[in-house]
Amino acid sequence: MARIWYQSFVHPVEQAPYIERLQGMLAKVAAPGVTFEVHGLDPPDHSFHALTEFRCAAQVIGHAIEAEKAGYEAFVIGHFQEPGLIEIKGAVDIPVIGLGEANLLAALGMAGRFGLVTIDPIFVPWHDRQVRMHGLSERYAGTVALKMNLPAFMKAFTDETAYAQVRRQFVTQVKPLIEKGAEVIIPAGGLPMLLFARESPFVIDDAPVLNGIAIVAKATEMALSLRSITNVVVSRRGTYAKAPPAAISEFQARLR
Repeated sequence: MARIWYQSFVHPVEQAPYIERLQGMLAKVAAPGVTFEVHGLDPPDHSFHALTEFRCAAQVIGHAIEAEKAGYEAFVIGHFQEPGLIEIKGAVDIPVIGLGEANLLAALGMAGRFGLVTIDPIFVPWHDRQVRMHGLSERYAGTVALKMNLPAFMKAFTDETAYAQVRRQFVTQVKPLIEKGAEVIIPAGGLPMLLFARESPFVIDDAPVLNGIAIVAKATEMALSLRSITNVVVSRRGTYAKAPPAAISEFQARLR
């Protein structure tokens, strides 16, 4: 049985209904013998600011190190912005899969150009930088934004009227992306990914909307399969060079 640590960025108690739905979705799509275990953050990512993302990154790096020690076979950064991705890949020897990276790479195999729909306008420049960092700017049609708060998203999971409102806003935002050439749409966040996973398929003007939770689950399973065949997880030359033990110990000491 392969145990996978899935790191969400919401509060484990305050957003327990979301975590339970996410856990259920992962259990539904997981291959036999693979178990995803969802963990939250306390405090969670509740402020839409780079400083909060930085603070969460430090927490998540620590969790990844502990997950490896606890015997988990892979670590998923279940936050589209994936703060700490480079540092975590350089700190542990188990596969590390970013929600954003996995979906961006999947989109490239499905279409010539992709577009993102994020949950708040503040994240638009963040995603622009993220796409550039992954070297995908030539295939990028841009990012548009909803203007949703967490309670509105939570209500949409159980209230059909609320769901219809969120869906309508989402479709409205997608139209300009398609006009710019987007051929596949990525909901840039675990919340909208999970919310729209109920529609299979979800297609807007012939452009599929990715089921990002299923994609990151299958990307993780592929990484595990490749490790079993090639015994290689990540390149240690350059970007993801392994941190020396002293650096990891010093980092953990500062978290306490």
